[in-house]
Amino acid sequence: MNTHALPTTIPAYLEQLRRSLAGADPALVQDALYDAEEYLRSELAENPGRSEAEVIAAVASSYGAPDEVADIYRDTEVKVQTALRPPAPPPRGSALGRFFGVFADPRAYASLFYMLLSLATGIFYFTWVVAGFSVSLGLSITIIGIPLLILFFGSVRVLSLVEGRIVEVMLGERMPRRPLYTVRGRTIWQRIGDMFTDARTWSTMLYMLLMLPLGVTYFTIAVTLLAVSLSFALSPLALLPGVHMNVWMFGLDIPEQAPWLLALMSVIGVALLFATMHIARGIGRLHGLLAKHLLVKTAQYA
Repeated sequence: MNTHALPTTIPAYLEQLRRSLAGADPALVQDALYDAEEYLRSELAENPGRSEAEVIAAVASSYGAPDEVADIYRDTEVKVQTALRPPAPPPRGSALGRFFGVFADPRAYASLFYMLLSLATGIFYFTWVVAGFSVSLGLSITIIGIPLLILFFGSVRVLSLVEGRIVEVMLGERMPRRPLYTVRGRTIWQRIGDMFTDARTWSTMLYMLLMLPLGVTYFTIAVTLLAVSLSFALSPLALLPGVHMNVWMFGLDIPEQAPWLLALMSVIGVALLFATMHIARGIGRLHGLLAKHLLVKTAQYA
């Protein structure tokens, strides 16, 4: 039920909506503010003879008052997240069951793939930020420098949305699906100034710079653990006729000098493979929180 007086301006409507969504996921707040502003602005444009107060009063019955819109977004978010969430693996009572049950968790595979993909995305993001910022800043003393810098900052915001979608799909962390809400009705110079002073712009660039070392680290961890675990798990194949595999450990040629160790190595390899999936899932959760903090939580909604 709406417990507040209906706002008479679009900024007041958005501010009341933001307060009504207090405590909600920041990504949800960003989406709700953007959708509400787009709807109200389009209604205002279609009714040029009406004031903002008249348009808001007219659409309140269809779109809803801020409190009602906030409730709708909260309810819809629960339903969407429930529908999009991958099926949870069956509950495991024992620690051993939970350890081996990781292979039934789709999120573990998605996190592992993200670790492998992050090397490519990290190189791209790092190169884009370093090259784009240095070139546009270097040319800022010329007539094309400032427009180029503005375009670069705009591209950073677009890439932020793209990375957010990747993070949400692969790592399961709720990320914005709409651009960052910005106050309308300001001059072009004020809006350019907002872009330069927005902490979210700089935190996004920091995230993209961090993606290179993180991407190298994630890729190295994933490839190393997969290579070691699979080579250990498949080491007994060295005893098959016609199969030539070099399995060395502690200076020993295991198939020739200690073939009895191959079975132990295979067990260790299988256990390490399951541990790799747990590590990948844990890294995915931690990286999702990092992306949420740098790409969303520093954004200003007011």
